[in-house]
Amino acid sequence: MALEFTDSNFEEEVLKSETPVLVDFWAEWCGPCRMIGPIVEELSTEYDGKIKIGKMNVDHNPGVPMKYGIRSIPTLLVFKGGEAVDKVVGAVPKTSLVSKLEAQLA
Repeated sequence: MALEFTDSNFEEEVLKSETPVLVDFWAEWCGPCRMIGPIVEELSTEYDGKIKIGKMNVDHNPGVPMKYGIRSIPTLLVFKGGEAVDKVVGAVPKTSLVSKLEAQLA
């Protein structure tokens, strides 16, 4: 199951993570977010132990999305070594996300 990232746990869970992290910035009212949500959940199971995968509700946690310039949702950022290294904006096919994640494991 995907983790829940918040403004308060973001540094510890994402920036200080030993493994790459995929963060799904979303909101409950966002249609495309609801479309990509099940894919993010599947990936969290498939990459368990290899990549940390979680979601951040932008309505409840405005600080981190503002820091990273999140203007459209869903936006998915891939972090590695405390830095944002890749970005996907909008609802995309699972294969697009898999290729982004695999690139971080190579």
